Amino acid sequence: MNATTPLDNAANQPVSQGLVSPSFSPLYQQIKGLVLQSLQAGEWKPGDLIPSEFELAARFKVSQGTVRKAIDELAKEHLLVRRQGKGTFVATHAEQQVQFRFLKLKPDNPGAVSQGPAERRIIDCNRLRASAEVARVLMLRTGDSVFQVRRVLSFDDVPTIFEDIWLPGATFKGLTAERLSKDTRPMYAMFESDFGIRMVRAQERLRAVLPSDEVCDLLKVSTNTPLLKVERMSFTYHDSPMEWRIGVYRTDTRHYLNELS
Repeated sequence: MNATTPLDNAANQPVSQGLVSPSFSPLYQQIKGLVLQSLQAGEWKPGDLIPSEFELAARFKVSQGTVRKAIDELAKEHLLVRRQGKGTFVATHAEQQVQFRFLKLKPDNPGAVSQGPAERRIIDCNRLRASAEVARVLMLRTGDSVFQVRRVLSFDDVPTIFEDIWLPGATFKGLTAERLSKDTRPMYAMFESDFGIRMVRAQERLRAVLPSDEVCDLLKVSTNTPLLKVERMSFTYHDSPMEWRIGVYRTDTRHYLNELS
C-alpha cells in the first residue's frame, strides 16, 4: 500500500484503499498503523532516525498532535526511541538499555552488575522438519523447515538457563551452530542485523518444574531441584510469530522480575 495515503479531511477518515485499520479506529491509531507498515517494510531500519513529527504530519495530512500521540504509543511499546535534542529513532536490540529487555532473571544480590549472560554455550543448531506442534505455534505447515537451537546461558560461570529455541527455517536460512557460537551480540540483535527480523513483543507462560536427567547434567543440579519453566512466544511486526523458546531457569541465586504498569 502507499504509506502516504492522504486523509479525507471532510470526514476526518482515511480513504479506504489499502488501509488495514478499520475506519472507526481513532485517527492516531491509523497513523500508528501506517508507521508500523513502514517499519515492517524496512523503510526505516533499526537505529535509523525517522522523519520529524512535522514531516510525518505533512506526509499523512494530519496534525502534529495526532502524529505525536501515535509516536508516543510506539515509544511505549519499545518500537521507537525518543532522544532529547536528536529526534526519534527505530529501536534496536543492539542498544545497551534494551539488549536484555526480554530477559527477566535478575540477581538476588542488588549489588551484582551482571545484566546478561556471562557465557553462552551452543549445544546444537539443527535444521529439521516442523512437527505438528511446532508448525501450529509458529503458524507454519507441518513439515516446513525449522531450526532448533539448544543452548545454555551462564551467569558468573554458573550454568543457569537451558533453552530450546524453534525458528522458521525460511526466515533464518544460513543459521549454524558455528555462527551462533562466534557471534558475541545478543541473539535478538543478531536476528535484527543479519536476518532483518526484529522481535517487538513476547508472550510468556511460567510454571514450576523438576529437571530432566539432561537438564540436571547441563545446569549442574540434582533431580529434586525446583526450576522455573518459561515458555516464550516472540513476535515481529503485526504479531507475526518468529520464535518459540522453552527455557528452564535456576532460581537459587536469581529471581524472575516482571515490572507491571
